[in-house]
Amino acid sequence: MDATRWLDEREDRAWRGYRRMRRLLDLELARELTQDAGLSEPDYDVLSDLSETPEGRLRLSELADRMLWSRSRLSHHLSRMQQRGLVTREECADDARGSIVVLTPAGRQAVESAAPGHVAAVRRHLIDLLTPAEVDALGELTHRVVDRLADPGLRATRPQPAAEV
Repeated sequence: MDATRWLDEREDRAWRGYRRMRRLLDLELARELTQDAGLSEPDYDVLSDLSETPEGRLRLSELADRMLWSRSRLSHHLSRMQQRGLVTREECADDARGSIVVLTPAGRQAVESAAPGHVAAVRRHLIDLLTPAEVDALGELTHRVVDRLADPGLRATRPQPAAEV
């Protein structure tokens, strides 16, 4: 077994700062989104993902993959969103077990109303605090990490959790 490469002081400061920033930023953005638009972060994620497609529709499985959620968890969340009239579900024509999530007019209105305030909050709490060079560096860094974590080959080498007994 390889020896542990502990973080040095500089690396530890960066890691702890990132974790604290991420938690505080997520908490504040979620709080403002709920207060200003009456939407949770998952509501906004579903609505914005759907609104970015040409017809406002996605397969449930594709939406679950985008959100990094299980299909079951997303299905439960979508049921609550359906009750509020934000989305509907349709059967998938080419797969009897699949379903299509569809953005309703009320859902489109909700995301279009929420987006300006959400973007303003993202600017206020992150983007406007950075120099243009830092924005570029953040973009490079985040995409490098996402690309690494999204690599299917990496998933095959990750330790799997022990089976529950």
